[in-house]
Amino acid sequence: MDKFVIEGGVALRGEVEASVAKNSVLPLLAATLLTREPCRILDVPRLSDVGTMLTILRALGVECLHEEDGSVTTRVVDETKCEAPYKLVRTMRASICVLGPLLGRRRRARVSFPGGCVFGPRPIDLHLRGFRALGAELELEGGYIVGDARSLRGGEMYLGGPFGSTVTGTANVLMAAVLAEGTTLIDMAACEPEVQDVANFLVAMGADIRGIGTPTLEVHGVAELHGATYRPVPDRIEAGTFLAAAAITGGTVTVRKCRPDHLRAVTERLQAVGCRVKTGEDWVSCSRHARLQAADVTTLPYPGFPTDLQAQFMSVVCLADGVSVITEKVYPERFMHISELERMRSRIRKEGNCAIVHGTDWLSGAPVIASDLRASAALVLAGLVAEGKTTVRRIYHLDRGYERMERKLQHLGARIERVRDEDEGKGEDS
Repeated sequence: MDKFVIEGGVALRGEVEASVAKNSVLPLLAATLLTREPCRILDVPRLSDVGTMLTILRALGVECLHEEDGSVTTRVVDETKCEAPYKLVRTMRASICVLGPLLGRRRRARVSFPGGCVFGPRPIDLHLRGFRALGAELELEGGYIVGDARSLRGGEMYLGGPFGSTVTGTANVLMAAVLAEGTTLIDMAACEPEVQDVANFLVAMGADIRGIGTPTLEVHGVAELHGATYRPVPDRIEAGTFLAAAAITGGTVTVRKCRPDHLRAVTERLQAVGCRVKTGEDWVSCSRHARLQAADVTTLPYPGFPTDLQAQFMSVVCLADGVSVITEKVYPERFMHISELERMRSRIRKEGNCAIVHGTDWLSGAPVIASDLRASAALVLAGLVAEGKTTVRRIYHLDRGYERMERKLQHLGARIERVRDEDEGKGEDS
């Protein structure tokens, strides 16, 4: 395994380009199961999650080629395979996205319950509710979801849950509905850019979907879909992470090839903590020249502040003047990074789904362990500004969502190195 070794104290300056969105790419790859014709997804980053999804697709009879220019070309060669086994699915929650296309196209599926980041329960009951509304018969057998969709038809459903709409569930059910007979109405559909991306890709393949970007989707089933070439939207979470890096280090960073309209909730909060934000057609710049100011944040479904940037923002306000309250309304247990940030001299108190952050003057470098993808990014940001050396272990979590993050940070002036972790697994903590 690898680890990051970071020497803090450098104000980051310069420009980086955002990759395309990992949270779009994974369901888009799953959607290629819906046609026998070749599909081409452009600019796909080389992430471990992408590799996992391509392995799952190959197990489902898909030829996949990740080319040097970043594009992924897929072609279904065997539609008899309908099982996504536990050994492949266990590492990534997004692998559940193959369930919808399998039910929609092959009309049967056997998919293991998914794994992924461990920061509290993330049930898939809304996915199953949507599939059943389309007429699919589902059974839970030995940790697998076994589905029979021979009579798949349009239906009406409500996909709202106790913490809002389901992003992955909306995309998953949508991929089944496009080949169902008749009309499907999805109420309380997620409006995230990544869900819109899936819908737009399906339209490019010949689907009939109306209301894209709204809480109500109307799907008119078609008999067949064809291949398509598609470029996913930029990764707003990666872009937000680099903007937060500018904020915490007191530097100036411009993120290019991004969508400023997807980042409005983020840039508003960056301004609230004392940063100067500028935007253009496809770029956002963040700079800070004075002490950070405390600011509250509440995570909400899009267009609210994204839960996937909560941990990074927490690192930022650890150095703010005053008390900040971070309220997590999407995944109430997503606070596993708190204990590691406390090792770096932060002062944070968790109360229910809130974290009360008392700003401090400085952070101390320390050995820390990443618990999940976004927690990894938060610890890296803290390390960039901490006094002394910070070692971030288990960065395989980070490699799931950021393509060679250390190289982009080095380009901005950060003193960060990826090294082999020879002590991992020996029980040592330094």
